[in-house]
Amino acid sequence: MKRSEFLKYGSAAVLGAVALPDLLMAKRPNKEASGYKIGLIDLMLLKRQRLSALDITGELGADGVEVDMGGLGQRDTFDNQLADPAVRQEYLAKAKALGIEICSLAMTGFYAQSLATRPTYQQMVGDCIDTMVLMGVKVAFLPFGVQGDLVQQPELRPALLERMKVIAGMAEKADVVVGIETAYDATEELRFLKDIGSPHVKSYFNFSNALKNGRNLHAELRILGAANICHIHCTDEDGVWLEHNERLDMPAVKQTLDDIGWKGWLVIERSRDANNPRDVKGNYGANTRYMKKVFQDG
Repeated sequence: MKRSEFLKYGSAAVLGAVALPDLLMAKRPNKEASGYKIGLIDLMLLKRQRLSALDITGELGADGVEVDMGGLGQRDTFDNQLADPAVRQEYLAKAKALGIEICSLAMTGFYAQSLATRPTYQQMVGDCIDTMVLMGVKVAFLPFGVQGDLVQQPELRPALLERMKVIAGMAEKADVVVGIETAYDATEELRFLKDIGSPHVKSYFNFSNALKNGRNLHAELRILGAANICHIHCTDEDGVWLEHNERLDMPAVKQTLDDIGWKGWLVIERSRDANNPRDVKGNYGANTRYMKKVFQDG
């Protein structure tokens, strides 16, 4: 120990060997105190339902990971490897060992498939909810996707509303939340949520949806309000890292979220460097460090 360090910590060190580590630990980001947690997505890490997604998540310093339910295509349900008890237990054990939380399960198959028309939608969503219960996960991500775009295809609203009421009942029985992503602006999405009428269906808000459509991100968050947002995909379209994005002022976003009283999972989706889009560790490492600096260091 240098003399300057001894003069600073020497008396504490005499009192107990844990004093110096405790002082250093106090400088680390405190996710519990901040109320914000930073997550990654196994699909975007190119590790869908692979144990190695947990290793990368831990290596990059994120608090948790959103796990995809597997491919869908024209199957009756998702290609979900976690339905296998042995696979599931191995996954849970490794997550626990690494201190990584599973923040949500994602039904990304619906990005390209139609929730409004697929005949086995209850089986699909039911399989996701069953997996959530078995893994202790409280939130599912359900995007309406291109075939459920309610702005381009408003005639789908009655069918999607009816199906979401059924899904809300399924989620209520399991005591979980299904977070939806629609093409609506915040006002219309809030109206849709009110028509569903269940606290078990909320908005899984995506910063990019507001930004790429020229809407005011802060106004959208305020319109929806903290009670109607379960999780947030906290990135923009690909191009630059979050810290270099001139149309996404993250400290200002934090202030807005603080103002409306929202806390929870901020899950990093895109915002990859356009010159190196497949540099998983480079892109998601940089964005994770930045998000933790903004939301947890304070």
